[in-house]
Amino acid sequence: MNSSLFVAGTDTGIGKTHVACALIHALAARGQRVTGMKPVASGCELTPDGLRNEDALALQAASHPHPDYALVNPLALEPAVAPHLAARQAGVVIDLPSLMPAFDGLSARYDRVVVEGVGGWMVPLSPTLCASDIPRAWGLPVVLVVGLRLGCISHAQLTARAILADGCPLVGWIGNAIDPDMALREDNIQTLRELLPAPCLGIVPHGMSSKEAASLIDVSVFA
Repeated sequence: MNSSLFVAGTDTGIGKTHVACALIHALAARGQRVTGMKPVASGCELTPDGLRNEDALALQAASHPHPDYALVNPLALEPAVAPHLAARQAGVVIDLPSLMPAFDGLSARYDRVVVEGVGGWMVPLSPTLCASDIPRAWGLPVVLVVGLRLGCISHAQLTARAILADGCPLVGWIGNAIDPDMALREDNIQTLRELLPAPCLGIVPHGMSSKEAASLIDVSVFA
């Protein structure tokens, strides 16, 4: 199994980046050189240094040591829309061969690369490519981030089924408490523990920093 990993989410806006940064900190605490990567990012801001994405910058900052931004986010798209639409507006085509050199470059420099997906598991990147094709092509085990809110049980089960149906190993899931007022949160978490076909690697409380959350995540599965 590849020593790097892919962080998928049940949806967009459920804290994949936050959890990915916590994973980076947790793995680094075990003495590993770990970096984050966001192969494709839309909604980037034009800066004096070029297009920059907030999530990719967070992954870069969490990495030990910090890598070049161009390796963390090889394809930055300015329009804040779905990546295949952002690419169309930018006049580019997203393909795996153009992303692979950055992943190879990081893999040569670090013990592990924590690759964050974009949106949910089946977000299209082009007419012939989905976000799920990245871990499939690169042979990456998957960690599923479950946004803890109403509806998360169905979303988590559907995503887990899709991951396994695509032939990717689902090594675990992490709950992220994005809704501080979620009713019966603990009951929902227990249901997820019972129904998902992979172990729970941790629960990230609402409002906790990624560095603090690192101590709550079990990364022994990656030893």
